[in-house]
Amino acid sequence: MKFTTWNIQYGFGADGQYSLNRIADTIRTRDLIACQEVDRHWSRTSHDDQPAILADLLPDHHMVYAPAFDMALPNERTKRRQFGPLILSRWPILWSRTWPLPKRRMLDPINTQTAALEAVIAHPSGPIKLVNLHLAHVGVEERLEQIAFLKRMLANPTLEGGPWSGTDDEPSRNWTEGEAEPPNPTRAIWAGDFNMEPGSAEYRALVTQTPYHPAARYADGLIDPAAGLNLHTHVKQIAGETRLRQLDHIFLTPDLAPKVRRIWAENTNPASDHHPLHMDLTP
Repeated sequence: MKFTTWNIQYGFGADGQYSLNRIADTIRTRDLIACQEVDRHWSRTSHDDQPAILADLLPDHHMVYAPAFDMALPNERTKRRQFGPLILSRWPILWSRTWPLPKRRMLDPINTQTAALEAVIAHPSGPIKLVNLHLAHVGVEERLEQIAFLKRMLANPTLEGGPWSGTDDEPSRNWTEGEAEPPNPTRAIWAGDFNMEPGSAEYRALVTQTPYHPAARYADGLIDPAAGLNLHTHVKQIAGETRLRQLDHIFLTPDLAPKVRRIWAENTNPASDHHPLHMDLTP
């Protein structure tokens, strides 16, 4: 499986050019993709419906979009200005749901609602969960609250079940559409723009590795397959100094970690201010 996570900055590249074609060309050969910062009907992106455009550019992929929030548009009755994460998959997306993340009101600079898009993919080896998320870009405490919220909400997939469960006792209403109970697998990929660097408090709240025994892994936590590789996915000028930062991450449940064959950042790609983070896994 070829997996990619990428904050596409609504199609605006590091060179200031707006192009969804460059985004599509980068991910066309990838099997499963988690995108963050996808627009719908914003003036900055010519009021484009970016999910619809990407669906047209990538006809071999299934897609689900989950705006973290939407806003009214002047003189429009149903069209809304939206912003949030998007998942593209070579295989059917069995179900999805959106988790708005805890947010603090900010006086300066701007702070926006973000979300995690949870989806279950019908992979040939069995269902796999993908959690595509975008954490707050300013405060450490806010990100820690968001991580704690997600860990609490997604802690017991087997006990919780999928989006519906139980016997359909009102067949005339066709709640199940004749389908079996949807799976809610424990094996999962958590990926996205975490706005945190390796070793930070937020990072330590997510991973199971320890600095004392880097190869040790708890059974119920997440593994960072890029640990120790010194990757970077973002370049920023801070106080006149160029800083290479890894803000985008892929975390895996321990059962998926041994399947990783390669993980790398595409640092020469100019199509966003973030760089795509790629991972290849065996079936």
